[in-house]
Amino acid sequence: MITLRNVSKTFHGASARSVHAVRDVSLTIEAGEIFGVIGRSGAGKSTLIRLVNLLTAPDAGEVVVDGRDLTRLDAAQLRAARREIGMIFQHFNLMSSRTVFGNVALPLELIGRPQEEIRAEVEKLLALVGLTAEAHRYPQQLSGGQKQRVGIARALASKPKVLLSDEATSALDPETTRSILDLLKRINRELGLTIVLITHEMQVIKQICDRIAVMDAGRVVECGKVLSVFQAPQSDVTRTLIGDVISAELPASVLRRVRQRIEDRNGEGHPDHLLRLVFIGEDVDRPLLSEAVKRFGIDFNILHGQIDEVQGQGLASLTLLVNGSQEALDGALSLLREHHVTVEELNHVL
Repeated sequence: MITLRNVSKTFHGASARSVHAVRDVSLTIEAGEIFGVIGRSGAGKSTLIRLVNLLTAPDAGEVVVDGRDLTRLDAAQLRAARREIGMIFQHFNLMSSRTVFGNVALPLELIGRPQEEIRAEVEKLLALVGLTAEAHRYPQQLSGGQKQRVGIARALASKPKVLLSDEATSALDPETTRSILDLLKRINRELGLTIVLITHEMQVIKQICDRIAVMDAGRVVECGKVLSVFQAPQSDVTRTLIGDVISAELPASVLRRVRQRIEDRNGEGHPDHLLRLVFIGEDVDRPLLSEAVKRFGIDFNILHGQIDEVQGQGLASLTLLVNGSQEALDGALSLLREHHVTVEELNHVL
């Protein structure tokens, strides 16, 4: 559906300093999926989403949407292509002089649809986003969540194949954010719409996205299925972002106790191993640690743990201090990995 090939964008300011917002990014987004792009402020994600509909033109690379390279279209062709790409914004961008109905009707008026057709389509869209009763109210009379629902309905008016969401929930409270994300998920499911969602919040990614690209300094540093990325993040940036949702860091007081234990033992017996285990899906509920203890005779202390849900599947993270012979440890870790448990050695933090 959407393919970016070696796309780059640099902004040249009045000073000598240039900003390399997007650097040689290649991505493929499949039809019908919800694809998240996440990164801290300045990572380049908002520039990237504006490259998808050429609101910002790339300096290099190809932007292919539904089989057409938008960088090769003339002005009229590009306007037509953009009608198939809806967009919603962080600050809603509604016209204060128009009612809810009028804001949603605007895209259809601009392309000259008949009034009866506009009325039928707007009424259908307002019902979809739950705003039928607010049709004749003005934006200043609406809550933030209602304004964003108007923005979503307006973006859907031209029946796009792609919906771009640029930080659409970052100005909303947590409860309203969840309701908007649930609405986007329902739209994706019922309309088969491809959604590209830009955010700096991993909680948003966790709730709605199928796949994710992590950006840092204009580059994509990691890309994959959300569940896989949560289970085994490959970059430091991703680990930090996931830590906002599922903490992987040991509290300082716990680390001090672990270090003291190792110092007190002072080489007696088998060495301790600090491990982080990530369980997923059905294995969250299986007594795998008990089985490892029985079969291999290892000892362990649970230092830190958390259970969450990602895309409807359980995700558990446990940090353990494990003691046993190397042979017993190897057997236990082999058993865990056979059941798709991710094992990370953390001795470097001691």
